[in-house]
Amino acid sequence: MKGWLTLTLGLLAVVVGAVWTVQGLGYVGGSVMTDQRIWALIGPVVVLIGLAGLWYGMRNRRHRP
Repeated sequence: MKGWLTLTLGLLAVVVGAVWTVQGLGYVGGSVMTDQRIWALIGPVVVLIGLAGLWYGMRNRRHRP
């Protein structure tokens, strides 16, 4: 069960980080974060954390008996 939680949170982090990145770059409008460069920097960091979570979750699911 722990592998599924890690996979879900990792996928969520990847999606949120991607949205934050495109908002920070100004491609998606209608938000306070639009065209704010800090979100263009935070977004990829969150994506990397999410990818690490996905990798860890896949690794845990593969090694269980």
